[in-house]
Amino acid sequence: MQTIRRIRTSTSDSTQETGRDPGRDLLPLLGGAATVVAVVGAVLALADVESPLRAPFTLFFLLAAPSTAVAAALRGLEPFSRLLVSVAAAVAVNMLVAQGMLALHQWSTTGGIVAVTAISTLTLLLASVRRTHGRTAGERSGKRDS
Repeated sequence: MQTIRRIRTSTSDSTQETGRDPGRDLLPLLGGAATVVAVVGAVLALADVESPLRAPFTLFFLLAAPSTAVAAALRGLEPFSRLLVSVAAAVAVNMLVAQGMLALHQWSTTGGIVAVTAISTLTLLLASVRRTHGRTAGERSGKRDS
């Protein structure tokens, strides 16, 4: 008869020793990879490079940039609600930019990407300014008045 033993892996040992979950390190890595994909998509579209990756990476940029900016502004919502609202806002921003450019007879791929980038950057900056100026001196130092 064979004896079945439980073999401990090094990840379970390291989790018990350090008290950290190895899966937590994956989220920043995925965020960085998503940022790289989005930036590559914007650069490919702005440089008018013919590549099979241009369309999917640019589409990812057009959804990720406004979505990230709106999600940063909605810190008070639950994670699923924030995800849903930010993706819906990203679609709305893209549609409004496209509709505005078509109505003005100024449509171009480069112009659309620049407009979405500008709106996303402005939204992200306004959210960060609101967060830093909205705090009191006690909240900045970590002490809250009860």
